[in-house]
Amino acid sequence: MILTVTANASIDKRYLMEKVDTGEVNRVKECVMSAGGKGLNVAHATFAAGEGTIVTGFLGGHHGKFVQEKLREEGIQDDFVWCDGETRSCVNIWNAQLKQQTELLEPGLTVTQADQDALVKKFSELIRKVDVADISGSLPRGADSTLYKRLIDEAKAAGKKIVLDTSGKTLLECIHYAPFMIKPNIDEIQQLVGRKLNAANRSEMFAAARELHALGIEVVVISLGGDGALMSCAEGCYAAHIPQIETVNTVGCGDALSGGFCVGISRGLPLAACLRLATSISTASAMTDRTGYFRKEDQKNIFDKIKITKEEE
Repeated sequence: MILTVTANASIDKRYLMEKVDTGEVNRVKECVMSAGGKGLNVAHATFAAGEGTIVTGFLGGHHGKFVQEKLREEGIQDDFVWCDGETRSCVNIWNAQLKQQTELLEPGLTVTQADQDALVKKFSELIRKVDVADISGSLPRGADSTLYKRLIDEAKAAGKKIVLDTSGKTLLECIHYAPFMIKPNIDEIQQLVGRKLNAANRSEMFAAARELHALGIEVVVISLGGDGALMSCAEGCYAAHIPQIETVNTVGCGDALSGGFCVGISRGLPLAACLRLATSISTASAMTDRTGYFRKEDQKNIFDKIKITKEEE
């Protein structure tokens, strides 16, 4: 069983458009709406992989009810903290003419200290029922990184592993709370170590990962998008080489990567096997327009084509 936390959930709207003319009236060809936010994207991936999944976080208002209804339609178990205010909407615009995506992200509702205390209490009860937990995404207004610290501390007290995926100031602060795993992209790991890195220089990338290990983070996975992923852990340094695919939607692929690791950890797989599983799920998720989802036949086909190499540190 896997638990995911989405502190800043949303209704995700994907607008499919032939072209976008700024300053003009534009008509949307198709709109796909789903329960969104990074932690919920992770949950979509873990559920699609066949794992029992429960989601928690903050919801509010009519939009929150919509998010809950969508999750229940899919069969995903939920146990949210309900707050005053309205859950946000996030819009992804696909411009077919330019093959370009543009995202519009609302700030979301504001949570109180009582709301945060309620989430920590709920998390402390749920974490004991699962194998691994994922905390993904931004914090809502009214919260700071100490909320994530409290959740990480609860997981450690229960002897459970935490996969953390956030960004910006929150990520900079959270690395000192020593979650089991983090998943920065190239921009984020440069921010974490305070210097420019050459993504093609593996020795340089793994040296940066070791700096993060020194803070107590056991697994550092560096997401490289279409170039695969790197992983540094106690067993060594690994690279995942992925096949070329016809990309449909890259939104949520990083979340699917986190979800794949949660699935592998829940199944007790070695970390190198987790990397292969996770990159196959992430790559397959780019082949469908539904954010965070993948087709099992795509994932199985890609899994056989992924090459995992152990690298020199």
